[in-house]
Amino acid sequence: MLTLTANAAQAIRDLTASAPEPAQSGIRIASQGEGTGALTLSLATQPEPADEVVETDGARVYLDPVAASVLDDKSLDAGADDQGSVSFLVTDQPTT
Repeated sequence: MLTLTANAAQAIRDLTASAPEPAQSGIRIASQGEGTGALTLSLATQPEPADEVVETDGARVYLDPVAASVLDDKSLDAGADDQGSVSFLVTDQPTT
């Protein structure tokens, strides 16, 4: 299952704090279509019926079935540039 770093969880909480329903809001990662291999990230007020929900420290990520499969062994990290723009990075989960 996708894991979130502390940086990613904080970035998601920051992004969803001003959402209409912050208690249910999160980011949604979805496939862009069959066979493209591309994923999109957007703000969401709630999960879609088939979404897998990943929650860490109050930060929610909704994954459509394709994204959940692609990101099953990955970790989501976040950082900000000098202007404060947030970017997300998918990395392999650390082995234990």
